[in-house]
Amino acid sequence: MIGECMDFKQLQSYVTVVKYKSFTIAAEMLGTSQPTISTHIRILEEELNSRLLIRTARSFEITPRGWELYECAQNILKLREDMINRWNEKESKVIQLGVSTIPSAYILPEVLPEFGKLHSDVYFVVNQSDSQGIIDAVHKGSYDVGLVGMKTEDELLEFQSFYQDRMVLITPINEHYLSFKNQKYFPLESLIQEPFIVREEGSGSRKTASLFLKKMGIQEEDLSIVARMNDQESIKNLVAGGLGVSIISEKAVMDYVAEKRLLKFELMGDCLSRQFYIIYQKDYILKNYVKDFIDYLIKFYK
Repeated sequence: MIGECMDFKQLQSYVTVVKYKSFTIAAEMLGTSQPTISTHIRILEEELNSRLLIRTARSFEITPRGWELYECAQNILKLREDMINRWNEKESKVIQLGVSTIPSAYILPEVLPEFGKLHSDVYFVVNQSDSQGIIDAVHKGSYDVGLVGMKTEDELLEFQSFYQDRMVLITPINEHYLSFKNQKYFPLESLIQEPFIVREEGSGSRKTASLFLKKMGIQEEDLSIVARMNDQESIKNLVAGGLGVSIISEKAVMDYVAEKRLLKFELMGDCLSRQFYIIYQKDYILKNYVKDFIDYLIKFYK
C-alpha cells in the first residue's frame, strides 16, 4: 500500500532509474541531482520495507519487488498524465493510432474522411505494423488506440469488435482456375498442389489462414510455398501476375476482383470469418475525442 510520504516525484525518479539502469542518467533526464534521486529511492525502500534495487560497482539488479513497483508506478504516472491532459483545454486533439495492414489500407481511407467532416479539429498520427506489433505497442502505452485483426488474452487491453471480414482464396485469371468457377468451393486436394504465397508471422491474416489449414488437416509443409510477403498489396500483385495463389482478406481484394484482375473463391470451413478490433488500455482515461472516434468507427460498420 502507498503510504503518506510517497509522491509522484519519487515514483518518477524510480521509474527513470529502472528504465535507464542508471542514477546519473535519471538525474540528467529529470533535471535534478543524483543525491536527490538516491534519496527518493531510499524513501521508497524504507516506506515499502523492501529492497528495490541492488547496485554494485559492476552490476545493477532490480529485485522482484522492484519490478512489481516499476509496473505499478508506470500505471500510476500514466493515469496522472492522462488526467492532466484530459483536463487541459489547450491540448491539441491528436490521436496516436496504431493500425495493422487491412485497417491501414482499406478501412481508414473509408472512415477518416467522413469522421473529419464531423470533427475538423481532430488529427491523427497513424503508425502501421502487423497485428501483434500494434497489440504490443498499445500494451506499452505507445498509442491511444489500435486497430487489429486478431485478439489476445492480454488482461490490460480492451478488445471491441467493429468489423467482420472473411478470408478467401485468390488466383490468377487463366483457363486452369476458370475451370473451377462452377464449383461452390475450391477443392482442397487441388489447393495443396498449387504454388502458394503466404503472409508473414504476426499478422492476423496469417493466423486465420493457418487456423483454417490446420482444421482442414493441411500442414504448412504440405504446401508448395513460393513466397512469403509482409503486405497484402504485394501478394495481390504477385497472384495477378501468375506467381501462385493465396488466402487473403476479402476486404483487401474487392478492388482487384471488381477490375477482373483476380479470381476469388470461397473455401469450405467455419473458421474463415475474422473480426477486426479496436483496442486500448483498460485503465486508460480516454479523452472525449478519442471516445468519439471509437463510437463513430463502431457505428460506421454496424
